Amino acid sequence: MIKRYSRKELTEIWSEENKYKIWLDVEIAAAQAMEKLGQIPKGVASIVRKRARINVKRIHQIESKVKHDVIAFLTSITEKAGIKARYLHLGMTSSDVVDTSYNIQLVQSGKIILKDIDQILRVLKKQARKYKFTPCIGRSHGIHAEPITFGLKLASFYEEFKRNRERLVYAIDQISTCAISGAVGTFANVNPNVEKYVAKRLGLKVEPISTQIIPRDRHAFYFSVLGIIAGSIERVAIEIRHLQRSEVYELQEYFSKSQKGSSAMPHKKNPILSENLTGLARMVRSSVVPALENIALWHERDISHSSVERNIGPDANITLDFALVRLASVLDNMIVYPKKMLENLNLTKGLIFSQEVMLELTKTGITREKSYKLVQGYAKKCFAENLDLFKIIQSDKLIMSKISIKKLKSIFSYSKHFKNVNLIFRRVFK
Repeated sequence: MIKRYSRKELTEIWSEENKYKIWLDVEIAAAQAMEKLGQIPKGVASIVRKRARINVKRIHQIESKVKHDVIAFLTSITEKAGIKARYLHLGMTSSDVVDTSYNIQLVQSGKIILKDIDQILRVLKKQARKYKFTPCIGRSHGIHAEPITFGLKLASFYEEFKRNRERLVYAIDQISTCAISGAVGTFANVNPNVEKYVAKRLGLKVEPISTQIIPRDRHAFYFSVLGIIAGSIERVAIEIRHLQRSEVYELQEYFSKSQKGSSAMPHKKNPILSENLTGLARMVRSSVVPALENIALWHERDISHSSVERNIGPDANITLDFALVRLASVLDNMIVYPKKMLENLNLTKGLIFSQEVMLELTKTGITREKSYKLVQGYAKKCFAENLDLFKIIQSDKLIMSKISIKKLKSIFSYSKHFKNVNLIFRRVFK
């Protein structure tokens, strides 16, 4: 992943250094279990832990000759740890180390991403409460629909990220498994108690049945959840981008004093961070289909999934982490224009109250079809001629014989639309 869209905490998790460190942890834990079972001499694990050194460059040198990363790793460890290291990996297969370690990296990443989501939830909660009763227009198909509040919009995002958090917690649980079962997963040359010990030692669960690899439906689920979270990021980002358009301008991203919006046009203030988030979300989602395709491997294993995971593992996690942190900052620092929201709310001169006029007419005995046609006709006229719906309705003798002027005035007010805001907030922010 390029540095521009990476944070140190995640890049360190996916570094070669950390990967080999985890491999060593797996091998040492397995050696400790084998010592307890009397399968290898006492002291092997402690000697290896004391003497072993991770030398990425040396591992790559050996791999260039032997064409096998795990063998290259074990050889490099033996060079430093000495003859005792020959007892490492007894009865194990490469996937035991690689798969267990890969899951640990996913768990480490997932826990940081959970913290990122928690920060977004804190910001959304704060902003939703701040703008709880700030009136703005709700849009359907991009067209003015009926009044809502900006706080409700933010509360909707909050509830979605709550669901994302729940999904990710479950996805981390699904990926928290360990397999030390040997070739084709039969434990022919490794005691099942080794797997049990390693799992407990490394904070994982035993994989109930592995086929030499940990089943890839677990990974597909994890990456699918990352893709869903990315979709939520884009949903918020697109809303910000739309609301910052010049014709709308209900809010904008924070624009610093020395910031420049365009190399050609000095007046420009562009929603570049939200646009960036839209692009990053696409990148994260692009990992979902390859992860799903990794489920179907030949028989007990092949390595067609390996090259995919070497790419999507770091890329999807690092990118999503960066995007979530950026989104939290955008939401926390956005500039909101309540007056512009109110101005846009009144832009169509009362057309947004057409439904309630129609419903009130049906209560007086006029059929829904006739009521709809009558109100729609006036709405079209108002829109075409830039007229005020209240005044047009007031001039209709039939309607005014059915609806009192007091009732008509109550229809053309926002209060009814906001009467259940508190109820909705109680549901969301329990």
